[in-house]
Amino acid sequence: MKPILLTLGLLLPVLAACGGDNQRMVQNDEYGDYRRGAVRQRPLGTSAGIVIFGVDKEREAREAAATGGGAGLSVNAYLWRATLDTLSFMPLASADPFGGTIITDWYAPPGAQGERFRAQAYVMGRQLRSDGVRVQVFRQTQDRTGQWVDSPVSAATNSEMEDKVLARARELRSQSASR
Repeated sequence: MKPILLTLGLLLPVLAACGGDNQRMVQNDEYGDYRRGAVRQRPLGTSAGIVIFGVDKEREAREAAATGGGAGLSVNAYLWRATLDTLSFMPLASADPFGGTIITDWYAPPGAQGERFRAQAYVMGRQLRSDGVRVQVFRQTQDRTGQWVDSPVSAATNSEMEDKVLARARELRSQSASR
């Protein structure tokens, strides 16, 4: 019986502190608010408490309002859509709109014998900027035994793909602005 009473004795003050609406009258405040009878609110940018498991809904709402979005993409929507459009000729292996990663599967162009390509694209951030997307193209060729061997790809190929994505993103943005 003593352990139960001791536990209750320790938990009661903790539970009592959890109640209320996070406002209090301050009678001995260094700012002098008690003279005007003001009710003190918690400072801007602070949450109601510690979030251990879950999401701080107030913080999430503030961030969504600040960025002008909701619970959608974590990357720029124009860059994301433009990247998908630009790489649409290749089969898609995976796409993560929250991480901003697009990975294609191997693609063999109809005219190229013994050669195949795949691409990885990274959309970085929520702003539509020229450095907001990175595309990396990989190339393999078949050797005499029929095995696929990695082959170099020029840096210009990656830059050209990035330029195509950026041009498409600008086109998508101008289309949405004219509506």
